[in-house]
Amino acid sequence: MNGEQLPDPLPETRLRPRGSNQGGMRQFNERVVLQAIRLQGSCPKAEIARLTHLTAQTVQIIIARLEADELVRKLAPVRGKVGQPSVPMALNPDGAFSIGVKIGRRSMDMLLVDFTGQVRERLSLDYPFPDPDTLFSEIGTRLRQLRKALKPSFRERLHGIGVAAPLSLGGWNELLGIAPGLAAKWHGIDMRERMAALGATAGLPVEFVKDTAAACVAELVAGRGRSIRSFLYVFVDTFIGGGLVLDSHLSGGVTGNAGAVGSLPMGLSNRAVNPPEQLLNIASLWNLEALYAQAGVDVNAWTDARALAEPWLPSTRAWLGEACPAIALAINSAACLLDLEGVIIDGSFGRELLGSLIPEVESALDRYSWQGVARPRVLAGTIGSDARAIGGALLPLYANFAPDRDLFLKIDKMNGAAR
Repeated sequence: MNGEQLPDPLPETRLRPRGSNQGGMRQFNERVVLQAIRLQGSCPKAEIARLTHLTAQTVQIIIARLEADELVRKLAPVRGKVGQPSVPMALNPDGAFSIGVKIGRRSMDMLLVDFTGQVRERLSLDYPFPDPDTLFSEIGTRLRQLRKALKPSFRERLHGIGVAAPLSLGGWNELLGIAPGLAAKWHGIDMRERMAALGATAGLPVEFVKDTAAACVAELVAGRGRSIRSFLYVFVDTFIGGGLVLDSHLSGGVTGNAGAVGSLPMGLSNRAVNPPEQLLNIASLWNLEALYAQAGVDVNAWTDARALAEPWLPSTRAWLGEACPAIALAINSAACLLDLEGVIIDGSFGRELLGSLIPEVESALDRYSWQGVARPRVLAGTIGSDARAIGGALLPLYANFAPDRDLFLKIDKMNGAAR
């Protein structure tokens, strides 16, 4: 995940998976234990019992079963000052696998992800804009390649495919200069149906989620979202978009499009003129590419440190000067409505450009009045360009190995939330 250090394990005052010592709860208790290890990091059985409120005997039995199923493994003993050394238990990376597919307007990425969320294999396809007549065939070919990348004994541990894609792939074609005929092809395509057919051929279930929501899932599960309860997630890509987490749950909304910050208007409407521009018209990477093209330099420099060096720097500064105040306006509006604890900004651009964008957004936020509303923290995301595909890959793993978040992951009363 771009080699960045993730935040500390989840504090106890956040989500706590809790098991039940009642009978008939075997599978649920196993999932609770797995979730506790995933959220807290490797820990001994006594700590797992304390975190889950299960008895030591119950945890002992569950760990033995999970070890037999090769879902967890023992780490080297840790010696303390007194008593016997403790033996931390950790997730076994080879215990389960899934495939994440990111379908974007400029590229398609497919990742083979292990039980700990680490990327084992990566396959990509770049294009000016995807043609559905060829894209799904390419995905099918790469699915077979990823299955073959696993040892034969591990292939039965492949639990599904998670697809992250825009809800309207053929939209805004004029902004990108896409031929209307090519964009129109997507209007008659049922992406879920096509991907489900490919999954059925591979014998794998398929889950589908909006691309920026998938990126938000990755940050929620494996990044800063583990320690922030309610946050707006902003992902800067060809088009800027986002996701919304409330009380440590991804909020999809009625149509699955909650957190669609790219569509936020940047001014008041006036019937005498055109509608105000949306955030995506100002703060998306296609704007930065257009500036690079005008300057006659490589339009892909936003992917690395060149964005902050000559001859790209003047164009980058011009983009930051427009994009960051627009993002700040979106954050101010969201904070007034949602009372957010934080805002996490990430994107498919290089970490160098992200490092310049965050303080520019903070500076733009300084120019707003925060009377009557709490100003949220603005933090850099930790996952980066892979966030969408990783978020997609996490969906099958959570479906198979996590307790139901809505029913069983309780918010600690110390934080003032109802159970």
